[in-house]
Amino acid sequence: MKLKFLDTYRGLPRNMYIMFLATVINRFGDFVMPFLTMYLTIKIGLSFEVAGIIVTVTSLLAIPSSILGGKFADEIGRKKTYLIAQGGAALSLVPCAFLKNPILIVIFLLISTFFHGAVRPPMNAIITDILPPHQRQQGFSLNYLGINVGVALGPIVAGFLFNNFLPLLFIGDAITSFLALFLIWKNIKEMNPEQLKNTAYTEMEQEEKGNIITALLKRPQIALFLLVYIIYSFVYTQYGFSLPLTTNAAFGSTGASKFGVLISVNAITVLCCTVAVTSLTKKLKPLLNIMIAGIFYAVGFGMLGFVHSYYLFILSTIIWTIGEILVVTNFGVHLADNSPSNFRARFNAVGSLSWAIGGALGTSIAGKFIQEIGLEYIWLFTFVLSIIGIAGMYGIHISGNKKKAVAELEESI
Repeated sequence: MKLKFLDTYRGLPRNMYIMFLATVINRFGDFVMPFLTMYLTIKIGLSFEVAGIIVTVTSLLAIPSSILGGKFADEIGRKKTYLIAQGGAALSLVPCAFLKNPILIVIFLLISTFFHGAVRPPMNAIITDILPPHQRQQGFSLNYLGINVGVALGPIVAGFLFNNFLPLLFIGDAITSFLALFLIWKNIKEMNPEQLKNTAYTEMEQEEKGNIITALLKRPQIALFLLVYIIYSFVYTQYGFSLPLTTNAAFGSTGASKFGVLISVNAITVLCCTVAVTSLTKKLKPLLNIMIAGIFYAVGFGMLGFVHSYYLFILSTIIWTIGEILVVTNFGVHLADNSPSNFRARFNAVGSLSWAIGGALGTSIAGKFIQEIGLEYIWLFTFVLSIIGIAGMYGIHISGNKKKAVAELEESI
C-alpha cells in the first residue's frame, strides 16, 4: 500500500501551522547558544575552565525557569507566559551586541538563558490545547520537524555572523525571536478556564485541584512514566558523550571529523525520516511507539560495542536516530493525553526536568563507568539500560490496559 507521506500533516488546525512557522523561525535564529563556548573563549578571552562553568550554569538555569514557565502558563495563561519569556530572552541579548565588559555580557547571556528556559512549557501546552487527541502525534511531529529545519539552516548563518559581523549574532537572534513572538501574539488566542475545560477530551484530562505533586500522585502511571523516561534520556545522552570518545578510540586522528559526520547523519535522518516514521506509526498508541523507540536505541547504541567499520557507525546513527524521532514525537502526546487540562504546562515542565536529570546522570555516571570499567563496555551497559527502559514502558502499558478493563467492567455492572 502506497503511503501518502505528504498528507501526514494535512487537516491540522490553522494555529498548528502558525506554531510550526514560529518554531522554524525561532530555531533558525538560535544563533548564540550553539556558539556560546567559542564566543566565551575566543571573543571574550575567558579560560576553558571558566567558560565550562558558565555553560554548565546556563544548562542548570533551564531547570527552575522551565518549572516557573509551566506554573505561570497554567495559572496566568499560556500565551502571556510565552510572550513574556520569549520577549525577555530576546531583549536580554540586544545589550550583548554593544557591551564591552565581559562580566555584563555574561550576566545578560544568563538572563536570556533563564527566560529561554521558560518558553517550552507554554509552547507545548498551546499545541496540546489546540489539538484533539487523534491529531497530537502529527502536531508534535510537525513541531519537531520545524525545530530540525531551523537547526539545519541556522548554524550556517550563525557561523558567518560569528566570524564577520559579531554584533549581528545577538541582534539576529533577537530579531528572529521577535518575529516568532509576533506570529504567536497575532494569531494565537489565550484560552480562559472555561475554554480549557472544553479541551479535556478524556477522563485523564479533566481539571485537577491541588498542586503538581497531588496531580501526579493521582496519576501514578504518568509519574512512573517520567521516571522510566530518565533511562531513555540517559541512553540518548551517550550520543554526545560516549560516542565521540568511541570514534576517537576507533579512528584515532580522524575520530573528531568522523564524529562530526555522524552528527550530520543524525540531522539528515531526522529531516528525511520524520514524516515517514510518523506516517507509519500514527495509528499506534504513543506508549507503544516509545517502547519501539527503546528497541531502536538498544540496537543502534548497543551495536557500537562490537562494530569497527565506519559504515556500521553510520548505520548505528541512522538506527538510534529513528528511535529519537519516535521518542520526541510521542512523548509529548502521551504526556498530553494524561495531563489535567489546567496542569498541562506544569506536566511538560516536569517532563523537561525528567529529561534533564537523565542527561546529567548520563554524563556523570557514564564518565565514572568508562574510567572504572572501560570504554568498550559502555555500550553493553547502554543496551541493558535500553532493555530496562522498554520493560518499564511495557509494564506501564499493561497496567494501563488492566485499569481500563476494570473500569469498563465496573461500568457494565
